[in-house]
Amino acid sequence: MIIAIVQIPFDGPKRPRDDVVALSVKSAGEIFHDVKGLRQKFYLNGDQGGGGVYMFETREDADAWFNEDWADWMEGRFGARPTLAIYDNHVVLDNVADEVRVDGEPIPAPWADKGTAAAE
Repeated sequence: MIIAIVQIPFDGPKRPRDDVVALSVKSAGEIFHDVKGLRQKFYLNGDQGGGGVYMFETREDADAWFNEDWADWMEGRFGARPTLAIYDNHVVLDNVADEVRVDGEPIPAPWADKGTAAAE
């Protein structure tokens, strides 16, 4: 799994929630729904700007999306040049599912034996 973090700096106050939701939902349908290998995208809105956290299946899929023209395209859309950081992601803690996954596969929960070990 590959995680990409995009940050887009904005001057001024944090963008209004409803505006961000409307633009994000629109781009989800028009742009990001069919991006090859994109498993999830988390849209971000903060005091320093906006951006997204992207989860791709492979590095090749991420590199295909974040190509040479990508930063220029983003700057044209938002009026600011984004930063991009790409990371390998091997381990996921999922507290909702109450599990840990390594390379997508669940492993025995490291907390499962905590009570037993403490009682011994």
